[in-house]
Amino acid sequence: MERWKGRVALVTGASAGIGAAVARALVQHGMKVVGCARSVDKIEKLAAECQSAGYAGTLIPYKCDLSNEEEILSMFSAIKTLHQGVDVCINNAGLARPEPLLTGKTEGWRTMIDVNVLAVSICTREAYQSMKERNIDDGHIININSMSGHRVIPSSVSHFYSATKYAVTAMTEGLRQELREENCHIRATSISPGLVETGFAFKLHDNDPEKAAATYESIKCLKGEDIASSVVYVLSAPPHVQIGDIQMRPTEQLL
Repeated sequence: MERWKGRVALVTGASAGIGAAVARALVQHGMKVVGCARSVDKIEKLAAECQSAGYAGTLIPYKCDLSNEEEILSMFSAIKTLHQGVDVCINNAGLARPEPLLTGKTEGWRTMIDVNVLAVSICTREAYQSMKERNIDDGHIININSMSGHRVIPSSVSHFYSATKYAVTAMTEGLRQELREENCHIRATSISPGLVETGFAFKLHDNDPEKAAATYESIKCLKGEDIASSVVYVLSAPPHVQIGDIQMRPTEQLL
């Protein structure tokens, strides 16, 4: 990770869970991390914790609604003005709504498409353009995907979410191919965790907190720090090594 010291990483959805763990890990390794979310209170608290701990890098909170393209473009413009541009883009933000394919509300589907697919695409495009205009040839774009982007579990409330994550799987491979066509050495990686103990299930099962809690009590789940370790591993790979996809589950998870 030595070569990343002082360089700029964007982490979306950095206010909690996986995003917060990734932001913390990159700051520990000396990176300048822009952490964005719709609410930055928790990111500001995390930034203060990182500073108090004496980490080599810095965490810069940035308020951004990723379902709004104008706000994303404004964020990239601010990063360019203040920090020259993005060298690493971690597309972590994602959400699920309990909207089955047969009875779900269009609004819930659209929200998932906006954040899980379009925001990833927009951030990827803008990060690449930022690297290209500065002749950055060793950048990295990492999509925090899901095992739901590789298999469909028999749970109707997660089927549309799974469809958005299959899109992320396809987009990451498509991105890799386009980068090769451009003959550059920017790398693309997808990290696909199974069950991670975050607030995710409580948002998916927002009307049934007991069911959400039971999701995490059934087995020993992954932690946000486990995915952060994978991000560090991917970024630490030698320049000639491109890790396409990491699939990781709790040892006790069946599907």
